[in-house]
Amino acid sequence: MASTPSLPQTQAETLFSKSLKIAAVVGAYWTVSISMVFLNKYLLSSADVRLEAPIFITWFQCFVAVATLYLLGSIRSQTLFPPFEVKLETCKKVLPLSCIFVGMIVFNNLCLKYVEVSFYNVGRSLTTVFNVILTYFLLNVTTSVKALLCCGVIVSGFALGIDQEIDVSYLGVFFGVTASCFVALNSIFVKKALPFVDHNEWKLTLYNNVNGTFIFLPVILVSGEMSTVFAFQNLYQPYFWFMMVVSGIFGVAIAVVTMMQIKFTSPLTHNISGTTKACFQTVLAVSINDETKTGLWWLSNLFVLGGSAAYTNVRASEMRALHLAVMQRMREEQKNNAKLDLK
Repeated sequence: MASTPSLPQTQAETLFSKSLKIAAVVGAYWTVSISMVFLNKYLLSSADVRLEAPIFITWFQCFVAVATLYLLGSIRSQTLFPPFEVKLETCKKVLPLSCIFVGMIVFNNLCLKYVEVSFYNVGRSLTTVFNVILTYFLLNVTTSVKALLCCGVIVSGFALGIDQEIDVSYLGVFFGVTASCFVALNSIFVKKALPFVDHNEWKLTLYNNVNGTFIFLPVILVSGEMSTVFAFQNLYQPYFWFMMVVSGIFGVAIAVVTMMQIKFTSPLTHNISGTTKACFQTVLAVSINDETKTGLWWLSNLFVLGGSAAYTNVRASEMRALHLAVMQRMREEQKNNAKLDLK
């Protein structure tokens, strides 16, 4: 009769299984995130498609995301996807966040339209800096000197990257800076909106996309993009609509894999993974497009990525120290209460 596995073997198998899951989730996040960036760049700027209507493209991606969420909610596994349920009252409560969400993805796509994928990370690198500024003015939360120094490194990398980029699009840089601001605003307003959806990130994704499909419509009409869409030469080509639908599905997929990566690892690991992914994405874009970059250009990327990673590490250390201090204070209060009880 076969002997039962010993405890160390069982623990080793459990650790291996857990490591395998984490590797699979991180791999999925990298694959979906990088693919989505290249896919959006293809839709916005490629010779094959090149539809000069970035707001319409973003609206359609939101529409496909809602349709995908509806299908997942209909044929769902209860443990993975909640039922498709939209309440008007909740839509109104989430509306401020949804407006920021719309601005975030529009300016992200506008940035991607005017800059190369290799510069995209640098163009949107000021998110951390805006996060520090906005948390101070909106939440009255100060930032440590170490974290501010990390922000200084990021800004230096951003400035150096603009200086070293060949044929830099200042319009693209403007959209990238604006996108960074909206990304920072989004992270702040998400915290305010989560209580309205029972702290369920999946429901928040649903409400953001539902609201977004309506918010985009007047913007598309005012921008005049509808005439551009109707005049588009590939409008009735199945391939074009296939790629549009795929991009919308990827919009849902990135939300799923992001939540999974945070769930199976931690917010800190997620940030580190995102920073490392951005580095790989930059190298991949340079290789695919056969671009030639100067040493200072690579140094600018190193500043941006290194500053971002250092900021994440500093904030994590500060949070750990704060947690330990709170726990120590609680233990001391418990000891004092115990002494008073004995008296």
